[in-house]
Amino acid sequence: MSYHPSQTINLFMKKILFLLFILCFSFNVGQSQSIYFPPTVGNQWDSLSINSLGWCQDKLDTLLDFLGNRNTKAFMLLKDGKIVVEKYYGTFTMDSLWYWASAGKTLTAFATGIAQQDGYLSIQDTSSTYLGQGWTIAPTAKENMITIRHQLTMTSGLNDVVPDHFCTIDTCLEYLTDAGTRWAYHNGPYTLLDSVLEVATGQPLNTYFNQKVKIPTGMTGLFVKSGFNNLFISKARSMARFGLLILNKGAWNTTPIMTDTTYFHSMTNTSQLLNPSYGYLWWLNGKSSYMVPSSQFVFNGPLNPNAPADMIAALGKNGQFLNVVPSQQLVWLRMGDAPSGGDVPFTLNDTIWQKLNQVMCNPNGISFPISTNPSVQVIPNPCNDFIKIESNLPSYSIQLNDITGRLILKQDYAFKQTIISTTDLPEGIYLIRIIDKNRSISVHKINIRH
Repeated sequence: MSYHPSQTINLFMKKILFLLFILCFSFNVGQSQSIYFPPTVGNQWDSLSINSLGWCQDKLDTLLDFLGNRNTKAFMLLKDGKIVVEKYYGTFTMDSLWYWASAGKTLTAFATGIAQQDGYLSIQDTSSTYLGQGWTIAPTAKENMITIRHQLTMTSGLNDVVPDHFCTIDTCLEYLTDAGTRWAYHNGPYTLLDSVLEVATGQPLNTYFNQKVKIPTGMTGLFVKSGFNNLFISKARSMARFGLLILNKGAWNTTPIMTDTTYFHSMTNTSQLLNPSYGYLWWLNGKSSYMVPSSQFVFNGPLNPNAPADMIAALGKNGQFLNVVPSQQLVWLRMGDAPSGGDVPFTLNDTIWQKLNQVMCNPNGISFPISTNPSVQVIPNPCNDFIKIESNLPSYSIQLNDITGRLILKQDYAFKQTIISTTDLPEGIYLIRIIDKNRSISVHKINIRH
């Protein structure tokens, strides 16, 4: 088949335009998705305004008043690593210290992964290897079934229905069922992970954590013994720094801290089938069911219905919260006293999300329903490295938004087959709008997974 010279030139120009489109898109995505990291020394921290994000400034006071009326001491919200909201209540200030409670379990999970990375331990090791035989009153064969991984996933099989489930003395740790067969939020076996780390590394926990995490990230704070518990106490901004570290998959800016990507992935995803909403001491949203402390009841649906599906959270008694959302590059935290009882007040975390969603409205964002048109195909879905748009339309426009409505890409002209690189986009839900003659003809929800 032969082409007229003018046709050949047109084909060549289309190919050039297509390549330029891909290159420009990749560059713009990479720029828009970059995460800011504050200096490791000092209080300098870049910020973003609500208005610059296209959010609803008039809804912010409602959120802040809600938090203030519920005994909050500190609230911080980061977008792309920059501070959008930083609010302290009463006499609490930027330099005030507060405890993380069970939200600090995530620090232990991270430190355990670093210790495995350094070759000090394997999470498949039996806990007795480091705690010694007889650390429980379980039969020896049953005790030897318990591994570090079981401690990380709350599946030790030890009885949590004891007078003091915080107790770490051997007589408090009695056999109930085989390790790995029952999920129960049991503090005693978890707390002993600190002893595992100290024996494995040959260093006090604070020394090891300081060297491996605090110094490279600029975090401050300290593990402090309180009864059987080992509480981490810090300023609010240190919790925010840890959230950024997790958002960036274990690296601080370009400095790798957790290089064991397999461990990081396992830590922040379902760790066992008994409670899909629990990783390695992290709580997970968007799963089919969840369990809560002090109960064996299985609740259907996601942990926090008002939060993004990919949210992971550190949740602690009295409402110590750290939420990380990779798809939106969001981190927020809450420190304070509880408005009501409960070891981990899930409902408060979800209600904060409900108020926060109102703040994150975007007047110029997505206000149209999902609709498909047979003349347009968007494949594959879920996707990994690329999205391919096929259409029999002679031309059309593409608009790509994240789930908050933030515009990621707007391409005024597209070919019958257009490929969009998604390599640099965070995992999550996105919406693609196909526009023909200034009219939306097709809207597709895309799930990006890496």
